[in-house]
Amino acid sequence: MPHVKIRDGEPFERAFRRFIKSCEKCGLFAEVRKHQRYMKPSEARKRKSAAARRKIRKLIRIQQGLI
Repeated sequence: MPHVKIRDGEPFERAFRRFIKSCEKCGLFAEVRKHQRYMKPSEARKRKSAAARRKIRKLIRIQQGLI
């Protein structure tokens, strides 16, 4: 769990912004989004295979020099 020490005379908003940034860096928000709702195993497999297909297409385009 990220934590932030408030400096002398630092406004709360600035410290809160630093805390949010540290949460983003450690991947906390991505983890929360991932667990917000249940995903059926079949849906997870579909998403994983779709991501793999996108990655392969991107690699092919890079190799062909289109990007």
